[in-house]
Parts: sequence; C-alpha cells; structure tokens
Amino acid sequence: MTASAPVSAAVPSTCDLCDTHKTCSDGSFRVLPPVFREFGGRSAFAGRVVTVKCFEDNTSVKALLESPGEGRVLVVDGAGSLRRALIGGNIGAAAARSGWAGVVVDGCVRDLAELAACDVGIRALAAMPLPTDRKQAGQVDVPVQVQGVWVRPGDWLCADADGIVVLPAAPQ
Repeated sequence: MTASAPVSAAVPSTCDLCDTHKTCSDGSFRVLPPVFREFGGRSAFAGRVVTVKCFEDNTSVKALLESPGEGRVLVVDGAGSLRRALIGGNIGAAAARSGWAGVVVDGCVRDLAELAACDVGIRALAAMPLPTDRKQAGQVDVPVQVQGVWVRPGDWLCADADGIVVLPAAPQ
C-alpha cells in the first residue's frame, strides 16, 4: 500500500525534525510509535492538526473530511479498535477533494485500492472490511491520546516514510 505520489518539498523530513529536537525534554516534540501503515496516495504530508475522538462510529470523521480541509491533518482517536473501519474509499475521496493533507487513524480503514488512489496521506493501524455503526457523533477538537501520545488541536503533524512526529507549531 505504499504510495508513489511525489513527496512535497513543503513536508519536512521526520528524521531531520528528530535530529533538531532530540534534546527536547518538555514534551512539546512527540513521536508516534511505529505502528501505522500507509494507505493513501501521498507518502508524506504535514499540516495543522484537527482532532476527533470516536469509537467504532465515523459520523464526525465523515463530516469533517467532507468539509474544507485547508491543508490540515485530521487525527482520529479511534481507541485503537481493530473491529470497525473508520475511513473507506468514499470518505478518503472526500478528504482529497476537500483539500485535507492527511489523516492519521488510531484504528482501521477499508477499501484499500480506493484509498491508494486518493491524493491524501492516510495512516492507520490496519485494514478491516467491516464498516462502522453510526449511532453517536464523536468529540471534535479535543486533546486525544494516540497510541499513548497526546495530540492537541492546533498542533503540527509531519508524516513520511520514516514515521510521524507532532510539534506545537509548524517547523521553521
């Protein structure tokens, strides 16, 4: 599922960012664990973070990714569930059309061939063909924990083939 889309010069290298911030001890520079797989058409992406916290219900994810993305990155705290897919081909296509730079899902996705064709970065834990139940909207723009790492609305996220890092602001 590795995407072959060109890497944008606007996306800083996560390795370079880690080299620059390796002595950071105040928790402002964070690295997500290496458990995420690539599923979208962009292998590298970066942008200001929007968050959603939901469990096996993608109502808020769908609504956000159908709204103007303005180059932002949606971070979805799906509680690491491997039982339902929070993003599929239709939602991935909507994210690309709406101008989202990327999506990081602490959970699953589906429709892998369709996601790979979307011009958006998508990282998730795994593939799962089962869709969500739509019973209750999630919480939007709240601090979330993704694989034990805090991510806050307005943070800056950079993702590339080496990993995913989170900073309080865009790197200079």
